[in-house]
Amino acid sequence: KGDEVITTSFNYVAAAEAAALLGLKPVFAEIEKDSFNLDVSKLENVITPKTKAIVAVHLFGQACDMEKIMLIAKKYNLYVIEDNAQSLGCEILFNGYKRKAGTIGHLGTTSFFPTKNLGGLGDGGAIFTHDDALSEKCRSIASHGQGIRYEFKQVGVNSRLDTLQAAILNIKLRYLEDSLQKRGHWACRYFELLHGIPQITLPHTAAHSSHTYNQFTLQWHGIDRDALKQHLNEAGIPTMVYYPKPLHLQPAFANLGYVEGDFPVSENACKNVISLPIHPTLQEEQVQYIAHAIQSFCAK
Repeated sequence: KGDEVITTSFNYVAAAEAAALLGLKPVFAEIEKDSFNLDVSKLENVITPKTKAIVAVHLFGQACDMEKIMLIAKKYNLYVIEDNAQSLGCEILFNGYKRKAGTIGHLGTTSFFPTKNLGGLGDGGAIFTHDDALSEKCRSIASHGQGIRYEFKQVGVNSRLDTLQAAILNIKLRYLEDSLQKRGHWACRYFELLHGIPQITLPHTAAHSSHTYNQFTLQWHGIDRDALKQHLNEAGIPTMVYYPKPLHLQPAFANLGYVEGDFPVSENACKNVISLPIHPTLQEEQVQYIAHAIQSFCAK
């Protein structure tokens, strides 16, 4: 307890929540303006003698710069957990070779929530690791801390994937690559149709990572995002804001002592991002309809 775990503030609460529930201290780090992922150039600024782990969140469908993160982790003897809930299937250039996101750190995690790249019909998830000891420990914790049946090595939880979800995911896994290709196709169509609108910054793809477009997230400039969201909603187009308030300003983490202005890039992203519908079953006329609605709003 009291050990520190670094993660980003522009993110869903899960990583910081998991650390806090264990009595650890979440320490937030700044993000890059374009990718929304951890700004590795600022990572060492938040490492202290109490730091034990880095949670690298691969946000919206592309990966953090794992090559640089792993070098820093080795320098300070830290564990690295890849939060790969939104980027399953993403490829990372790592030491000259392509590796899958989630397979580089000491642990990788993913989510099978229905909105994810590989989604079931309910909650679920998986852990990846190359470390046999960590694998055994994770399997034990997920099944009430058992090793041999009815022999409890540690206090665990009930975190087993139920058989129905596993059966569904086993089938959907066969179509994951096709699904990712379709997401990429519709992302390209958005790029073609929305290119050149001055109020929009289209999603960025880092040189070290592919992009699987779990979200197609735009940044807006000089317009009222709430008015745009209402305009699209009235046209029957659902949108989401991931995320409207950074974690360092959430009431749950008020005890950490962060204040507004501590992470200006993260705070600015919360004010300016909006995500458009993107999924494998989109149709050309739907994408054109969405693009036209945005164009008409921006032309006012």
